[in-house]
Amino acid sequence: MQPHEPDAGAPEEFVGLDIGGSKTHGILWRGSVVAAEAKAGSANVQNVSAAEASDNLAQLFAQLGGRRIGTVIAGSGGIDTEDDAARLRGLIAPFAPGADIDVVHDTRLILAAGGAATGIAVIAGTGSAAWGITADGREARSGGWGYLLGDEGSGYWLTREAIRRTLHRFNLAQDAGELGRRILEANSVTSPTELIGLFHSDLGRRHWASQSPVVFAAAAAGDEVARSLIETAGADLAGLVADIVSVIGVPGPVVIGGGLAVHQPVLQQAIRRPLAAAGVTDVVFLTQDPVLGVDFLRRTRSGRSAAGEAAPL
Repeated sequence: MQPHEPDAGAPEEFVGLDIGGSKTHGILWRGSVVAAEAKAGSANVQNVSAAEASDNLAQLFAQLGGRRIGTVIAGSGGIDTEDDAARLRGLIAPFAPGADIDVVHDTRLILAAGGAATGIAVIAGTGSAAWGITADGREARSGGWGYLLGDEGSGYWLTREAIRRTLHRFNLAQDAGELGRRILEANSVTSPTELIGLFHSDLGRRHWASQSPVVFAAAAAGDEVARSLIETAGADLAGLVADIVSVIGVPGPVVIGGGLAVHQPVLQQAIRRPLAAAGVTDVVFLTQDPVLGVDFLRRTRSGRSAAGEAAPL
């Protein structure tokens, strides 16, 4: 991608990026006005190769068409150390030459999109994680370790658990049940044993996370296993919040984003119940895209510290 020649008379631009497991959402602000918006494939190197991430960023910046980009703030999962942040800055830098590039964990975009400078952010989408910050700058993280180590309550976790339950019922010579039948249908197979090879294939976690609506459909049809999985997911996500509270003592506001949490009211209730029982009632589910939180971060500059600086849990 060839950078545009700068126009000395134009206002400086800044770009916000929300880099998710399946897509990258970008907005270009010119001054205080949104000038362009674009989406491309994921630029998260936990999900795609560095080459594919670079190609997706090239497509995104070409669509945004910036000419005087002075600042880029990028929120992404998997930003756990300064090395992680440096790698992503290196991928972004060719498309915003000379720009000041901030890289933060994507939970920070969630809190900012909720209009809060302090509190707790939870993301429940393909993966899951939580982050919190106090007025005096103390931080804590919980989860966000990736699907091999955690991601409880996420879309991937729900589908994986649904498949595990289906296989267990098969081992016990039990009927697949509503959930099992829907899982088999979603994967175009007739026997639970066929799911084993599929799950260990190269389909990837985004593919499996995309099947999580099957669990909610089965629950709506009365499947008790599906209902129990949703309740467990809600309790696990509420547990991330409890971890943050135990470390930094801030009970809210709790701002929750991510495609799974935002679009599944049944899961929202499953999260609210254990939080309310713990005395956490200031809970908000995002109604706008997390990338819009970049403007808030730019103005408050609360997103400058590396995600790895958060207090360990």
